[in-house]
Amino acid sequence: MTSASSISHHCLDAVGEKEDTDARPPSVSALSTLESGPTTRPNPSQDETHRKLKSRHIQLIGIGGTIGTALYVQIGRALMQGGPASLLIAFTFWCTVILAVNACVAEMVTYLPISSPFIRFAGRYVDDAFGVAAGWNFFIFEAALVPFEVVACNLIISYWTSSIHVAIIIAIILVIYATVNLFAVKWYGESEFWMALGKMVLILGLMAFTFVTMVGGNPKRDAYGFRYWKDPGPFAEHIRTGDLGRFLGFLACLIQASFTIAGPDYVAMAAGEAVKPRVTMPHAFNAVFYRLTFFFVLGSLCVGIVIPHTESTLKDALSAGKPGAAASPYVIAMNRLDISVLPHIVNALILTAAFSAGNSYVFCASRSLYGLALEGKAPSVLTKCTKQGVPVYCVLVVLVIGLLSFLQVSNSAAVVLSWFVSLVTASQLINYSVISFTFLAWRNALAAQNIPLESLPYTSKLGKWGGYYALTFTLVMAFVGGYTVFLPGKWDVPTFLFSYTMIGLFPVMFMGWKALNKCKWRRPEEVDLLTNKAEVDAYERDYVDPIPRNVVSKYWDKLFG
Repeated sequence: MTSASSISHHCLDAVGEKEDTDARPPSVSALSTLESGPTTRPNPSQDETHRKLKSRHIQLIGIGGTIGTALYVQIGRALMQGGPASLLIAFTFWCTVILAVNACVAEMVTYLPISSPFIRFAGRYVDDAFGVAAGWNFFIFEAALVPFEVVACNLIISYWTSSIHVAIIIAIILVIYATVNLFAVKWYGESEFWMALGKMVLILGLMAFTFVTMVGGNPKRDAYGFRYWKDPGPFAEHIRTGDLGRFLGFLACLIQASFTIAGPDYVAMAAGEAVKPRVTMPHAFNAVFYRLTFFFVLGSLCVGIVIPHTESTLKDALSAGKPGAAASPYVIAMNRLDISVLPHIVNALILTAAFSAGNSYVFCASRSLYGLALEGKAPSVLTKCTKQGVPVYCVLVVLVIGLLSFLQVSNSAAVVLSWFVSLVTASQLINYSVISFTFLAWRNALAAQNIPLESLPYTSKLGKWGGYYALTFTLVMAFVGGYTVFLPGKWDVPTFLFSYTMIGLFPVMFMGWKALNKCKWRRPEEVDLLTNKAEVDAYERDYVDPIPRNVVSKYWDKLFG
């Protein structure tokens, strides 16, 4: 396997404070030059990213990339299918799976914080062909979510007006994405930081709304409490009646949870551009996981409190594909309680959430493609970075894929959204399976090469059992996602294709690359655990914390570690 010759840090420039050039820590490429002498031309496969992302940026990138419209709008469908108890249990359970994935990737990335880490680890620790399949799977997953969120943004805007042509709105959104992502990380990191803060304000505000209104703080003075858990009840029947119907309802909620809850992959993708990563990354992984768990678990509880799962308005909104907040359980609850202003505020913040998620997907998809190019699994021209360190051609490729959002011009927005959701859900689960399997190979390599766990900068408290746990449930859910097509009378060709295309494509990519390149499965004692490590060690050793420019900067850095 070809590996990036160094972690030099050239692909994303300043994220926050403008620092004095003299105080700037040396990049890895600079250290390499000091050791080997100047070169007239850099290695085309050299990782040219800049380490400029602080802990606060990485944490909010992780939160911003995970919290999109699913937590505010699409979660209503799961409530209708499974009921409030199934929704809460499913979301809580899936958070334990994400905890295991988080622990796996955090241990590997903290040891070797490089660009597109878990993609490159798959090739380095398991098999070159495995890395190729993993990388392209993740790229397709992230890139497909860009048009998904663009279409979602258009739906949300149409809540206020339908007089603006959809093509105009789509074009404006894509231009803004291009503007933000083609400039330095300063623009991406800062924009995502503030938009993600807006998401946190929204979900905290909706939780506060739930509590205040359930105890009687609403125009109707109706202290409804947990009324809807009693009538119509905590569990809903889905597709079938009786216990089987209630189980299928829970399964529908679990499928929704597996699509909605994420986080570790977004944090990991920033590893190659993190300031002092051995300190920053463990804190970011833990902080993002626990904050997201808080939001998702309490969010699923709140949705089941504010409206009953039999709410006719919710069913009508979902079946009619009503735009934006019209299908949100929270907005439906506000209308039920005669609250007239809040729905518009919520819709505006949901728009911010959708835009922010799409912004994160452009970033992650472009960086995964950049990682593939560095490893020789994508055209080498994609390794080209601007002077500010942005992988310009990778970003442009992702934006071209974003043009698929123009499908909405000739199709129903709800139909287009369902296409993208079905396509990427299995892909996300495959990605987590790859991380878990790679972690097990990593642990086997450590043992075979007599590297003690105590020597690692961060160690998973769940050990190999966490890897097995995550691998089992992510694989199971990947195959379960489109189960409805196998029920009597439910066969549907488009649903089957969109649900299982990525599951079929992954082994095809794996076997195809393996056949073409004759690569072999890596034995634990042969796994490369050292390439790039010395460069990261040197960076960590020589790094000097810059002095914060002002009190606000100092406060943010302290708050987010």
